[in-house]
Amino acid sequence: MFDLAARQFGCFTVQQAIERGLTRHRVAYGVRTGRFETVGRRVRRIAGTPPSWHQALAAGLLDLAPAALVSHAAAAALHGFDGFAPGPVEFVLPRRRHGVRGLWVVHTAVALERIDRTEVAGVACTSASRTVLDLARSHGPDELARAIDSAVRDGWSSPSFLRSRLGALRGPGHWGVRLLDELLVDAGGHSPLERTFLALVRRAGLPRPTCQRIFRADGTTIARVDFLFEPRPVVVEVTGRKGHVSDRERAKDARRRNELQALGQVVLEFTTDQVENQPGYVLATLRRQLG
Repeated sequence: MFDLAARQFGCFTVQQAIERGLTRHRVAYGVRTGRFETVGRRVRRIAGTPPSWHQALAAGLLDLAPAALVSHAAAAALHGFDGFAPGPVEFVLPRRRHGVRGLWVVHTAVALERIDRTEVAGVACTSASRTVLDLARSHGPDELARAIDSAVRDGWSSPSFLRSRLGALRGPGHWGVRLLDELLVDAGGHSPLERTFLALVRRAGLPRPTCQRIFRADGTTIARVDFLFEPRPVVVEVTGRKGHVSDRERAKDARRRNELQALGQVVLEFTTDQVENQPGYVLATLRRQLG
């Protein structure tokens, strides 16, 4: 039983203890003598186990089993979405009343299909795509945009798949649909700066570029670029405020640029300040190259 508890961040259910030879009386005695601690209605914790965020998630899943999943901001933190730090403890259950059940914040879902379920580091949670859709119910546009871009950047989802799941779940009870629709228009990049650039291009009536295009030569990857304006050979990179400042980084950038130009690509680079504060210059430069 202690081996099982160790795999569950120090937690176990009363039923698990019984299945491994303890009686309810022995479990209760362990609580009275301080060997075990009560966490939730059905969950006990080995005394002295260091408390942690993962332990709280594990305890909630055990207490709400078998259908519960870590969800919303807690799932976003598990997936590593930008701007979502470990701390929240939230779960989703099918067809139950929304609210707080015991120690746990519990959401409900009319539809919670297999495609919406996954595991991260052994913790059952909503998929990255479903997490993004759920966040639309409770988070603002900046946080939701970061969630979308993080899920796309890390390969957990794509704009087309998010649109597909949104269409499947769309309904009068699913809040945030309009906001998701708006944010998915400029999705596809890997950062807020790339999203800003896509919005700038769209509003100017220029063709939407391919995002995160990979170039290869002789079977070797040369570069992954932010944008390619196919069929034109125009590559665009947008550079954050810090940029690459070391000699090694600058040498790598120069070699990468030379290899792309050797493939016939025109390589343009715009800084954060140019994209955000000098859109006229960015658009004029693009138009010259795109004809």
